[in-house]
Amino acid sequence: MEPDVRALRAALDARATLAGGAYRWVDGEHDGVTVDLFGDVAILSFYRPSDDALERAWASGLLEAGGARSVYVKRRPKEARRAANESLEALAPVTPLLGPPVESLTAQELGVPFLIRPANGLSVGLYLDARELRRRVRARASGLRVLNLFAYTCGFGVAARLGGAAEVVNVDLSRRVLDWGEENYRLNGLAPSAGEFRAAEAFGELKLLAKRGRQFDLAIVDPPSFSTTKGERFSAEKDHGRLLQAVGTVLAPGGTVYACSNLDRWSLPEVERRSVAALAALGARAVDRFGAPPLDFDARPSRLKVVELRLQAS
Repeated sequence: MEPDVRALRAALDARATLAGGAYRWVDGEHDGVTVDLFGDVAILSFYRPSDDALERAWASGLLEAGGARSVYVKRRPKEARRAANESLEALAPVTPLLGPPVESLTAQELGVPFLIRPANGLSVGLYLDARELRRRVRARASGLRVLNLFAYTCGFGVAARLGGAAEVVNVDLSRRVLDWGEENYRLNGLAPSAGEFRAAEAFGELKLLAKRGRQFDLAIVDPPSFSTTKGERFSAEKDHGRLLQAVGTVLAPGGTVYACSNLDRWSLPEVERRSVAALAALGARAVDRFGAPPLDFDARPSRLKVVELRLQAS
C-alpha cells in the first residue's frame, strides 16, 4: 500500500477536532499500515513485511502532508511469539526514519496531557483506541474507589483522579511503566497517594486485596492478549472469565466493571456474553457496550471492545 498525500491531508481534515492532540491518522491495518499522531510526531506501523523503500515512501508522504515533523517506524509481527524472537531494535528502531529525534513529548488527549516516548519500543505510552473509555472513566469517577488493572502508564488512573475519584489503585507487573504513570500524574498536577501504584501480577494482587477486605466501586480490566509471568502464561481467551471472577472478589455491591478485549475472534456480543457469565453469581448485567472511537478507528474485530457491567446492588 503506497501513501496518497491527498488522502493523508483529507484524513487530517476529517480529524480537525483532534488536531494537535493524540489520534490515529491512518487506520489501514487491513492494508498493513497504521499511523498514530502524537502532536507532530508520527508512529508509522507496518503489520506486513516492509522494505526500506516502502517505509521511506510513507515517511516522506507523512511529512509532505504536513501532519508530522518526525516519523518513527514500528514493525509489528502478527504473532506475539515472533515478536519475542526478534530484536527490539529491528522491530522498533530508536532513531526516526525521517525528521529530528524526539526523546519525549507531551501530547494532549481531550485536554489531558500524557508523556509520549516515540523510541520506546513498540508501545510509546498511550493506546489511542481507549480514548472513549478514558473519557467515560473520568466522567463517572467522582467519589469512587477505582481499580485499574494492567495499568500500563496509568491513563485510566489519571482519568479517574481528574474525575474526582476517592481512591485509585493502579496495578501492573512493570515498575518501569508505573514510574511512567507517576510522571503522567505529575504532568496533570496530581500527587500520588501511598499504595496507588502497585508493581504486581494481577491475580496475586487481587488475592491480596481480597484478603485485606479491600473493595472498589469501579474496575477497569484491560489485559494483554498474551503474557508470560514467572513461567505462567496468561491468555485473554482462556483466562477472561477467571480474571473477571477474581475482580469480582474485590468489587462492592452495585460496582461497575469495564471489561475489555482486543481478541480478533471475539465480537462485541461475545465479549458481553462471556463477561456476564463470569460475573453471573454477583448478579452482573451489561448496561453498555462500545469500541474504539469511530472518528479515527473503524469497527473491525481486532479493535478494542468494551462492555460495561453493573453488579447487583445487594
